[in-house]
Amino acid sequence: MTNQGPTTAKERYVILDALRGFALLGIALANYPEFALWTFLSDEEQQAMPTAAVDSVVRYLQYLFVDGKFYTIFSLLFGVGFSLILSRHPVSLFMRRMLILAAIGFCHLLFIWSGDILLLYAVGGMLLPLFMRLKDKVLLCVAVLLIVLPVGLDALTEFAGVDFAAPFYDAWWAEASRQGITEANFASWLRDADSYGQMFAFLMQGAYERLWEFVGGHRLPKVVGLFMMGYLAGKHRLFARLDEWPLTKLCLALWAVGLPTSMLYAWSATQGHPWGLTIHSLLYAVSVIPLAFGYITSFCLLLHQMRWLAAPGRMALTNYISQSLIGVLLFYGLGLGLGTSVGLIYIELTALLVFALQILASRCWLSHFRFGPLEWIWRMLTYQRYFPLKTEKTEA
Repeated sequence: MTNQGPTTAKERYVILDALRGFALLGIALANYPEFALWTFLSDEEQQAMPTAAVDSVVRYLQYLFVDGKFYTIFSLLFGVGFSLILSRHPVSLFMRRMLILAAIGFCHLLFIWSGDILLLYAVGGMLLPLFMRLKDKVLLCVAVLLIVLPVGLDALTEFAGVDFAAPFYDAWWAEASRQGITEANFASWLRDADSYGQMFAFLMQGAYERLWEFVGGHRLPKVVGLFMMGYLAGKHRLFARLDEWPLTKLCLALWAVGLPTSMLYAWSATQGHPWGLTIHSLLYAVSVIPLAFGYITSFCLLLHQMRWLAAPGRMALTNYISQSLIGVLLFYGLGLGLGTSVGLIYIELTALLVFALQILASRCWLSHFRFGPLEWIWRMLTYQRYFPLKTEKTEA
């Protein structure tokens, strides 16, 4: 009989929760420069900040160690989660779960923050069942092809002038113009917004911008490819068979490939792609994936020291959305209005502090409740029945 309930506490694998918590940390480090509006500033404005010298180092380190790596880990973990759900439930339930995630992502995108990733994940997740009947080796080959496909698409853009994202770019700036948003006030709009109406105007054009970013960055094939890899890892329960893998050798090999290529990628990113778009895209593919897997193997080797990350990982959806709400309160005009006034080093330190608070809040919450609040709602809507939220004393 098909199990119609969610994963229980006893069925959870700590490594998946802890890795998810680790990914959330990296996502905060990647996203907070945008929340703080630092990435919207011109080079001259960034260089005028008192922290400019150290910020340039932090920016390089961000591209080296953060950019793309944690989004890759998060995507792989989504794929693992998909495999666990699809192994226990019909595709119809999985699709309902993705539709609910799409609704959450759409609301997050349109009403809180334009940098949402959940809507893309939901769309990519809906595509995954189309490939489930493929043999494992074929599925792996398709996954690799999807991950490297953006290199070929960027080559078409660079050498044949095929700009897939141009219509979305035009639609973005048409909407921005309609809202009164220009290049001159783009960076300061959210900082100066003293009403939600003004913030919503920016979010409206931001939704168009996000679509342009997804198309221009070829994010959907990357995400679906990573989902497939995660799906295969979950299907074969690789996370539960760590003792069968030469983790130390794998870790060293992945770092040996991922670190130097990431150094080249970071240099290319900070220097404005001097070798061209195609080479930059290739460097992204051959650096982000190996180093992300290097992080994962390192994490597996250090699992006993990393278990404290499991609590925020169990509440990944709640913590992801709450990072956005905290960013709005800190940096937008509706809150403290600190946007555009803080250097990158302080922004990243703020992200670390926010995540530290989330660890404490998650541990406190889970000592009394079974699920995070958004996870609880998502589960009930998925399984269409009520689940008790409060932890029984006998389970403590």
